[in-house]
Amino acid sequence: MSAVVLPEQPAPQSAWRELWLITIGHGLTHWYPATFYLLLPLIGNELGLSYSQIGLIMTCKYIASAVANVPGGVFVDTVGRKGLLMAVSLFWIGFPYLLIGFTHSYLMLLACVALVGVGNSLWHPTAIPTLGRRYPERKGLVLSIHGMGGNVGDAVAPVIIGAALSFFTWREVVVLNVVPGLVVALLLFAFLGSVRLGSRKAEAETLSFAEYFAGLRDLFRSRSLVLLSTGSAFRTMTQSTLLTFLPVYLAHDMGYSPFWVGACLFALQAAGFAASPVAGHLSDRMGRKQILMSSMAASAVVLAAMAFSGGSLLFIALVAVLGFFLYATRPVIQAWMLDATPKNMAGSSIGVLFGAQALGGALGPVLGGLVADRFGLLATFYFLAVTIVIANLFVIGVHKPE
Repeated sequence: MSAVVLPEQPAPQSAWRELWLITIGHGLTHWYPATFYLLLPLIGNELGLSYSQIGLIMTCKYIASAVANVPGGVFVDTVGRKGLLMAVSLFWIGFPYLLIGFTHSYLMLLACVALVGVGNSLWHPTAIPTLGRRYPERKGLVLSIHGMGGNVGDAVAPVIIGAALSFFTWREVVVLNVVPGLVVALLLFAFLGSVRLGSRKAEAETLSFAEYFAGLRDLFRSRSLVLLSTGSAFRTMTQSTLLTFLPVYLAHDMGYSPFWVGACLFALQAAGFAASPVAGHLSDRMGRKQILMSSMAASAVVLAAMAFSGGSLLFIALVAVLGFFLYATRPVIQAWMLDATPKNMAGSSIGVLFGAQALGGALGPVLGGLVADRFGLLATFYFLAVTIVIANLFVIGVHKPE
């Protein structure tokens, strides 16, 4: 039996409140990982880790996320209570980082980051299809605003945590960092309930497992889904490797303090914050493919320039330029995926997308670590220029949705 195709549900004016609440939640899901990237050089020094071992930490997180994303999409498409799912995801992302503050074991560290990857698998298959159906004509713009929440979390956390590390140890910072997360999580529980995002799906929205798996078979035959997911996997490989080794390069090779490392990461994310709504809006007007390919091509050029200018002030300036182009692609890919797949399989399509991205994110840091151990840390940036070019090659083959 084929699954019922659901109509779009345009949002009333008051529903913009839902957008901002979900955006705040998204910012929190990025706050903790952004904090952890800044702590990686300190953790690596304390535990005596090689570049490959540092890369493996992030690889474990992304592997867990890759394994959990598709089941997460199944769960979202067959079960209601979107608000509850998003709230659970927020808790599941934040709590393992608290545990990291009490561990002295490398294996326990790997287990904690794997738990983070599992929790993160629930957020995007829930939040992105919800926003896409509520704002059908403005998917690119709305998903870019949702993405801006993530950029804010990514940008603000390194600055605040970098300053805090001037006064506290990294373990003390991890414990203190739980407090704002708990406060925001409680607020989200309250406000998501008040706008009825936590209510069950209507009868017409619920798919039986037989209907779901029939639709899933058709979904995996989609050329657009395969190419977009694969291209996005290579884009995420670029991003995850950059976020893993850029702080290490700034701290170890350029001698920056935690505060200035955090400031550089802020520049990267702030540029992405500015680019995201621009790219989303232009993709609604000019088409997803043109914006996506242009941004990825520009990212490749900037990464190659960073590798060439390593150790200079130009390298730092290029960090912000890279953030503008690299992060502009995220909402465009998400909106294109929603355009190209059935509405009643939206959670699953986003689950597949983020599962593929997680696989790319898992491979990137460990491969980047091997390159750094063999050829030097600066060679990793040449490796990233190649991965983003490969991502663009897959996007070329994607057809425009009907």
